[in-house]
Amino acid sequence: MSRTRCLAISLKIPDNEAFTALTTLQRLRVAVAQIERADVWLFEADEANGLLEAVQANELLFNPNKHQIVELAQSHPREGEVWIEELGQDPSLRAQLGGKMISGVRSAKRMRGWRLFTENGSPANRTLVKTAADVILCNPAIERAIF
Repeated sequence: MSRTRCLAISLKIPDNEAFTALTTLQRLRVAVAQIERADVWLFEADEANGLLEAVQANELLFNPNKHQIVELAQSHPREGEVWIEELGQDPSLRAQLGGKMISGVRSAKRMRGWRLFTENGSPANRTLVKTAADVILCNPAIERAIF
């Protein structure tokens, strides 16, 4: 039996790309105080397989010196978050996993997750997240935003 599992891999070292996105949004007067970036993976995988450990063992997806990984409880963006999907990705499982297969995984999709927070530390509302996606986080010519 398989089910969809969602993993987020983020940097535990300073994230220059997130810092640049934050300062750009602030310069454009989008009321964001903090932003987090992660590679969000949706896996269709067997229930019993050690997916988290297998992803951590795939050096093309995860480097323990600079990444942290967490399994998300849901397979859709959290409050204050947008997932950016690249259009035209090679859908083959081998391509998605960098050529290194993971036992028990039937399909995998990678997206870029951006989670925005307001001045008081709470997740940004959907309107603010959509504004940020429209302004700089998503290029609609080659990407699709998922809210």
